[in-house]
Parts: sequence; C-alpha cells; structure tokens
Amino acid sequence: MLRAAQVERAGRWPSAEARGTVTLAYDERHRRRLRLVTDAGEPFLLDLPRADVLEEGDGLALSDGSWLRVKAAPEALIEVTAASPGLLLRLAWHLGNRHLPAQIEPQRILIRDDHVIAAMLEGLGAALRRVEAPFSPERGAYHGEREHGHDH
Repeated sequence: MLRAAQVERAGRWPSAEARGTVTLAYDERHRRRLRLVTDAGEPFLLDLPRADVLEEGDGLALSDGSWLRVKAAPEALIEVTAASPGLLLRLAWHLGNRHLPAQIEPQRILIRDDHVIAAMLEGLGAALRRVEAPFSPERGAYHGEREHGHDH
C-alpha cells in the first residue's frame, strides 16, 4: 500500500505531477495516521510525523514519488451574515466564546449546521442561510505556522 508521510502546502509542491485527488471533510483533514482511499478508489496510508490540518490544494507526497492533491469536501454549513460589520463582529465574538470552529470571511462567517447555535444567532440579529461548501475554519492561536519546503 502506498504511504503519504509528507504534506506540502498549496503552491509549494509540483501539482502538475499529481496522480489523483483525495476529497475529505474538515474532520477527516485533521489527522496524523489513517487509512484513506483516493477519489479513484486507490487505498493509501496517511502516516504523518504529527497531526496536521490538510487544506484545499495541499499535496501529499506518496512513497512511490508521486503526489495526491487534497480537496475539501462540501459540508452542511450555516452562512452567517449581518446588517453591519459591527454586528458581524459581535456574532463572531459569541461564536468564539463557545469555542466553535468558524471560517471567518470579510462579509460572512461559516459554521457547521447546528440548530441550537442557529437559534442563538437569529436571536442576536444574524441572517442565516444553509449552504453546502468546503469548510476551512480558523486555526487556533497557538497552532503556529509549519515550516515549508527545504529552503529555510
């Protein structure tokens, strides 16, 4: 079985050499060691030195010298918008106060679909819309940035 023991961030690996893709939901993209299957049905072992979050466009270096492109699977999310930037900031604070994974964008926040949180947000004045989209929430403040490549 092929083994993937190295991740390179999007733009830092030879994407033209990708032999295929692996599409994973957010929870599946935060791993260290797991048996996975490519989108073409080929099994491989993800065997990283430490747990890491795989992002859309990242490359997994396989033991045979080839690469796989990571794709973020669409998930059931809630798009949170507000009538003003100040209200959107307030909503972000309430989500953060509950330690919820959130994808923060200039005009919206994406969170996992949760009816209890949706009711809270609506009560605070948010406009909500259910969407299917890839989910890439903010990383924790102590996550740090990994070193990339070999040119450091």
